[in-house]
Amino acid sequence: MDSRDDAARWQRLIGLLKPIHAQAVATSRRLCRSIHDGDDLYQESVLRAYDKLNGLRDESRFRSWFFATLLSRHRSRVRRPRRDSVPIEGAFDRGSEPVGEDGTAWEENRRRAQRVARALAGLRPEQREAIVLHDIEGFSVEEVAEMQRVTLSAVKSRLTRGREKLRRFYLRLGLKNETAPYLESLTAGTMAWPVKERSHER
Repeated sequence: MDSRDDAARWQRLIGLLKPIHAQAVATSRRLCRSIHDGDDLYQESVLRAYDKLNGLRDESRFRSWFFATLLSRHRSRVRRPRRDSVPIEGAFDRGSEPVGEDGTAWEENRRRAQRVARALAGLRPEQREAIVLHDIEGFSVEEVAEMQRVTLSAVKSRLTRGREKLRRFYLRLGLKNETAPYLESLTAGTMAWPVKERSHER
């Protein structure tokens, strides 16, 4: 393949990535133990997608195809030896939310983000993927099943078990009374941390 073909493939990939770039970066960070690791995961996924792009025939399926690639790279990274990580709470920041004159809202958001990161880090990789994709990013169970390449029942089982582990994590911290509405919504399948509403049109 000559340089013109390479350039055309990169342009095609960039064009397909543009609508999902921000979400894919956020998902990568939330799957990993640090923002740095999440950014590395995203870059690895982009390079892998570039290598495999000529095999993508239906561009309308690019989003699920790319996220499946991202999950595959995530599993590969999980099998590697752990290294020191940078705190991941930035991946869960609300961003422009008012913090109040005394900064208490910012501090509470920081602690909350740390708790979320710790809670997710305690899940099995496949459970963490299901929770992040479905409960945080808002993908349907059907979409998650396609991305994880498993059955619907497998995704539902991962969500159920992952949510129960998260619930126990918060109970161990003694946050039952403080976060009762959170625990109820967790059981119902609606996570209490920041979720951006978006359309998942094909």
